[in-house]
Amino acid sequence: MVKLIMGLKGSGKTKQLVDLVIDAVNEGNGDVVCIEKERKLTYDIPYQARLIEAGAYDIGSYEFLKGLICGIHSGNYDITHIFIDNFYKLVKDRSESSLEAFILWLERFSEKENVDFVISISAESENMPDAVKAHII
Repeated sequence: MVKLIMGLKGSGKTKQLVDLVIDAVNEGNGDVVCIEKERKLTYDIPYQARLIEAGAYDIGSYEFLKGLICGIHSGNYDITHIFIDNFYKLVKDRSESSLEAFILWLERFSEKENVDFVISISAESENMPDAVKAHII
């Protein structure tokens, strides 16, 4: 399952993501990972969730992010949820077609590996392709 939280800056995306992280940790079915550019969520998410400061890795591209996700998963098959906050702060390419291709890849990965993804993106949902809009919560 892939879910997207979209909206402009200040619309409460991170708060909604944090609430979903807390819910995932409380379910207790597996490990929870939260990826963000900087360590701003250190005191907002439960200590049981693994917080990854991705800014230290200078991600930049979708391919690098795919590799990071695959690497995180290959190191721990007990992961049930991966959350990504402020997606466009991690990748430089903000084109709708690149985002759509990534979401479709993520959907296949999610189904194959049984990992749920929630991503917050600072963007207006109206201009997004239908394949992206289908995942907006």
